[in-house]
Amino acid sequence: METVLAWSVPGVTMLMVAVGVWELRRQRRKGRAGTPLTATYVNEFTALFYGTKRMELDHRDSMSMLREEDAQGGPPLGVDLDSGTAVLPPRDRGPATGG
Repeated sequence: METVLAWSVPGVTMLMVAVGVWELRRQRRKGRAGTPLTATYVNEFTALFYGTKRMELDHRDSMSMLREEDAQGGPPLGVDLDSGTAVLPPRDRGPATGG
């Protein structure tokens, strides 16, 4: 029983490396893109030993659900692509400088 437990972590690691090599070869032949399955396994396996990895994965999942605004904090712009017009807000005039 001790031998099985002693070889469980290195065995799983070698299995993940072998599956990763197989996935890379398959991906190059077929030209597929995307996240390999072994990347998910490596992340989950790492999260098993490091609690901060679990927090990182949860944060990454929550950030992927947020909508990205094109111009966060920028002035509002009115762009109508159909008519080819853009409405810009007027510039604020600062205090007049004597000159």
